[in-house]
Amino acid sequence: MKDEIVVITGANSGIGKAAAIKFAAEGYTVIMACRNLELSRETQKEIIAVSNNDQVKLMELDTASFASIRTFCSAFKSQYDKLDILIHNAAYMNHGEKYRLSPDNIELTFATNVFGPYLITTLLLDDLKKSKNPRILHACSNIIKHFFDPKRKIDFDQLQGQKKDSKRHSVYKNYCASKMALLMVTFKMADVYQNDGVKVNALQINGAKMSKATLRKVKPHWRIIARIQNLYFPSPSVMAQHYFDICTSDKFETITGKLIDHKQKMMQQPPSHNPNVITQIKQITGSKVYPAYAANPEIQEKLWELCNSLTNKNMVTPSSEQHA
Repeated sequence: MKDEIVVITGANSGIGKAAAIKFAAEGYTVIMACRNLELSRETQKEIIAVSNNDQVKLMELDTASFASIRTFCSAFKSQYDKLDILIHNAAYMNHGEKYRLSPDNIELTFATNVFGPYLITTLLLDDLKKSKNPRILHACSNIIKHFFDPKRKIDFDQLQGQKKDSKRHSVYKNYCASKMALLMVTFKMADVYQNDGVKVNALQINGAKMSKATLRKVKPHWRIIARIQNLYFPSPSVMAQHYFDICTSDKFETITGKLIDHKQKMMQQPPSHNPNVITQIKQITGSKVYPAYAANPEIQEKLWELCNSLTNKNMVTPSSEQHA
């Protein structure tokens, strides 16, 4: 058995579950950080059986709730003396849902996909710094390609309940914006944590086959599209292998602040000059570059300050004695 510890959010299904199996099979202590413990216990038993590793632990975590995050981080600190790998895999997107708020009055998609991961990382930073080779991985998405459209922007004016009664709300657009925001947080976090030796990267996920259970959760009219996509998407284990390689291999030991594609190649910011039509098509359909919006320093700073301001009151974890 190894002495490395990995936390994987949303490890009860899909890529998160496949990643938990991979890390457990390789001898890591795996912390499954999941919102629904009742549904996750059977998955935990399955992972233990498949990997022949009983060091697969289940801990409750709702990444959309700052209170849940604080409780989880405090419980983790009371049980473990370091953290080697932190994988932000959990995400929220539910087609057709109305504008929803998190317990902290934040639009649910951004609370789950951006501000929650930011707070978790901040609270566990000292634990990561105790590792010999700490790494953080954010599960990004090729949905950010919508930002090749120069008109596409993150709507900062609808993240704190401002548009909960608006009929113009789109979960899909918010999911797209949240994944762009997560990438921007990746870049900023890598810069801020560079002197601490913590490597922070993002993986651009092109999709993975959905399980039958996940397909049943999709709205009927979207389910048809999802079934068609399933014919072409790789199994979750393919992306899980990328999680493992990025977080453990020597190839990525010194790499930080990068968006990595499905071939484990580092993606680049496109050239500043206006591309011609053919180049634009190549950018949208390929995986060599990401939208220039992601590298905008002013937007990065605005987002970073918002992360700070929204989570600042939640930085102090409860006493660990409560979880002893």
